[in-house]
Amino acid sequence: MNAALGLSLAILFLAGVPIAVAIGLASVAGIEAQGRLPLLLVAQRMFTGIDSFPLVAIPLFILAGNLMSAGGISVRLVDLAKSLVGGVQGGLACTCVLTCMLFASVSGSSVATTFAIGAILIPAMADHGYPRPLAASIQASSAELGVLIPPSIPLILYGVSTDTSIGRLFVAGLGPGFVVAATLMALVLVICRRRGIGQRDGEGRLDPGSALIAALPALLVPVVILGGIYSGIFTPTEASAAAVAAALVVGMLLYRELRPRDLSGILARTVISTSVIMIIIAAAALFSFLIARSGLPNEIAAWFQTMFESRVAFLLAVNLLLLVVGMFIETSAAILVLAPILTPIAVAYGVDPVHFGLVVVVNLALGMITPPLGVNLFAACAVARIPVERIVPQLAVFVAAVFAALMLITYIPALSLWPVEIVYGR
Repeated sequence: MNAALGLSLAILFLAGVPIAVAIGLASVAGIEAQGRLPLLLVAQRMFTGIDSFPLVAIPLFILAGNLMSAGGISVRLVDLAKSLVGGVQGGLACTCVLTCMLFASVSGSSVATTFAIGAILIPAMADHGYPRPLAASIQASSAELGVLIPPSIPLILYGVSTDTSIGRLFVAGLGPGFVVAATLMALVLVICRRRGIGQRDGEGRLDPGSALIAALPALLVPVVILGGIYSGIFTPTEASAAAVAAALVVGMLLYRELRPRDLSGILARTVISTSVIMIIIAAAALFSFLIARSGLPNEIAAWFQTMFESRVAFLLAVNLLLLVVGMFIETSAAILVLAPILTPIAVAYGVDPVHFGLVVVVNLALGMITPPLGVNLFAACAVARIPVERIVPQLAVFVAAVFAALMLITYIPALSLWPVEIVYGR
């Protein structure tokens, strides 16, 4: 059955079949090859895979991000970030990184962050003399923070697929998120200094006091979400509903930029985005069940323990594997298929599952900005209105910087686990 699963999946991927369909058809091929399992298992396992209360958070966080974008919240966050870091050469690029970090604390999605923030900052950077390919590269790389800073949809998927505490994963995401953000801000400052770009970035910025007052209602949204989770007032799933309510109140009653007639379009976009993710989750649940039933995880674990004696070597091998996988497979699918296999092996090597979850997510986030299937890459190019081939040469240095940050996150577990110990204790 393993041979049928792997061969079918490889052929379907190479043929350009959509990911969810490819995983589902490969699973059917595996069932037929095994010969003793009924096809009724397909519907049963796909339904069971999405019949999970924590998954309710996914559509609600997507909806909250769409409401924020339409309700004027993203504009205020941009103004606040620019007032804080926009006064130096390259400050507008730093504003992009900082705003993405702030916006990610509600949206949970890197693609939503790319469209919401990129629509404002890519044209702004172009107007200030940044080449459009560079501006798009900065935006695509910064939007990675959407899957690191909690709440994060990939962290939810990792928690559900490996039975790891989502609350702990959210807290653990803070350290790696700040590491990646600091790395990107340092990089863009160096690039701007060397190329002589961004010398007029301070033009038009508000003073920090005025920008903070205007952004206070927008900042209340992440405060409500993260404060409620970390204080134990509500679960991450309940926090997603609170995020929607907060985004509605801020957008409709305080900023008054969100109108009732806008809601139908926002809900339609949310349903489409959610459907894509849920179909992948359902197909991956069936695939993961068949993989587990075949005994492949135990075989892989034994192979890893034979090949790699130390935890350092194991983590390096996993990073290289995920780096390649992330280039060709969508992040959600990769997590749902690989996390249940790799996490028990990591635990056997003494790696904390929460720490390992951040290693997996940060690594696969790199795939969002690398060809041929980098979703952030295509989203940023769509906003910047440039072909993908123009942005690729600019990306190498950003990929290298994020990979360097990944190495720190991988081999310094305290970056992920120290915030968890503060909030939850040992």
